[in-house]
Amino acid sequence: MLAGLITGKGLLDLREFAHPTPADEGVVVDIAYCGICGTDVHAFISGEPYHPAICGHEWVGIISATGAQVRRLSEGDRVVVAVAPPCGRCPSCSKGQPRYCSSTFMSALGRDALAPPHGGFASQLAVAADRVVVCHPSLSDEEAAQVEPATVAFHAVRQSRLELGDIAVIQGAGPIGLATLQWVRAAGAGAIIVVEPNASRRQLAEKLGAHHTVEPGKSTEELVRELTKGLGADIVYECVGQARTIQTAVDLTRRGGSMCLIGLANGKAEINPATWLIKEITVTAALAYVREEFDLVMSMMADGRYQTAPMHSATVGLHDLATMMEELASGHSSQIKVLVDPRR
Repeated sequence: MLAGLITGKGLLDLREFAHPTPADEGVVVDIAYCGICGTDVHAFISGEPYHPAICGHEWVGIISATGAQVRRLSEGDRVVVAVAPPCGRCPSCSKGQPRYCSSTFMSALGRDALAPPHGGFASQLAVAADRVVVCHPSLSDEEAAQVEPATVAFHAVRQSRLELGDIAVIQGAGPIGLATLQWVRAAGAGAIIVVEPNASRRQLAEKLGAHHTVEPGKSTEELVRELTKGLGADIVYECVGQARTIQTAVDLTRRGGSMCLIGLANGKAEINPATWLIKEITVTAALAYVREEFDLVMSMMADGRYQTAPMHSATVGLHDLATMMEELASGHSSQIKVLVDPRR
């Protein structure tokens, strides 16, 4: 079978792999859809080493085989990818900090003992059984393929310092920015401003509940100043994933406000420490998610509090994956969430 792997800067190859068999503590999943993540695109642009197991890590599928020691799952179960649960034995778990479990973290990086030689850009995948969560029955496959990125944004908003009625700014209206918008709205923000240069993405942000959308630059500064009577935003969510926008997020924040770092920027960022100090900025950073959040997110997707259909902009097959990756890497694409269907 074929699997898509990012092998260098601007390079995505389809390589042949044998159909997998499950380990004793693993399962084989027949992939229905796998989303293209921003980290996939970053790896494609940068050419930096990218672990094969996470090249395509937003998938849903049906279990087609189970290992001899698997009891919780059965063939025919529809599942989504998650992180392994806390091990209960590592130093972080022993200290009462299971959300920072080293085993969970290694599974998120695709470096656990049963990590496969490729990710979800393939027709089948063998993974550890504790890496999958049974999908909510009310979700379609297209919706379920977007559970993982929705949970990334949910985790970020959940641990940020957002309070009811806050004026929130979201930098970037890509998949994570639009997901963050929806969770910020559900959490009770008083006013939501989305900063995005792409006009079609700004329109989608309005459709998903943004009170104001604006292009980056002076227009953003003026709008925030007007809405806050010169104070600045209560909280800014940085979802662009570029080094230059990290300081911008703090510049838009009021004294005593907070900034939540979600987008992953390559390289180093230049900041103005005096601004951070004078404003007494509180910074939260969010990487991935914790296991319990998957069921919470799926429930809220099922009851309509989170919409995936407006964000699903295209579906491609494996043979069109490289071309789509080039489009997404161009910086000029209006695509939001692209799903890969290996059956095409």
